[in-house]
Amino acid sequence: MKSYMAKTNEFERKWYVIDAEGKVLGRLAAEVSKILMGKNKPTYTPHMDTGDYIIIINAEKIKLTGNKMNQLNYTYHTGYPGGLKEVPYNRLVETNPGKIIELAVKGMLPKNKIGKQMIKKLKLYKGSEHNHEAQMPEVYEI
Repeated sequence: MKSYMAKTNEFERKWYVIDAEGKVLGRLAAEVSKILMGKNKPTYTPHMDTGDYIIIINAEKIKLTGNKMNQLNYTYHTGYPGGLKEVPYNRLVETNPGKIIELAVKGMLPKNKIGKQMIKKLKLYKGSEHNHEAQMPEVYEI
C-alpha cells in the first residue's frame, strides 16, 4: 500500500465564508486553522499547503468565555530595549478586531514557511460586507 502525496496541480482551493457573530474565539480559530491547513480534506499532505481560503465576516462580534474579556492582554516587543508592550483585549477590539482572530489562528498553524503561506489565505472583515464575491465563496457553518 502506498501513501498518497498531493501534487500542486492535483488539488483545487475553495473559498469559504464564516460568520463570526456569537462564536467563541478558540473554537472558531481551531476550525479555521484545520481548513487553512487542509486537514478537512482527504488529500491532506503535511509538507504542502493544500488548504482553502477563508473569509471571516463580523470579526468584531466574536465572544470570549469566562472573565477573559477583562483579564486577557496581548503582549509584543518592539525590538528596542525596554520595548515590551501590552494591549488589553478591550482596546484591541475597538481598534483592530480582526487582529484577535488572526493571532489565535496563527498560533495554531505550523511555525515555518508553510504556516506563513497558510495565514495569507485568511481574510478578515469588520462588518458583514466583503469584496470577494468574484471567487463565489460558500458559506461554512461551524
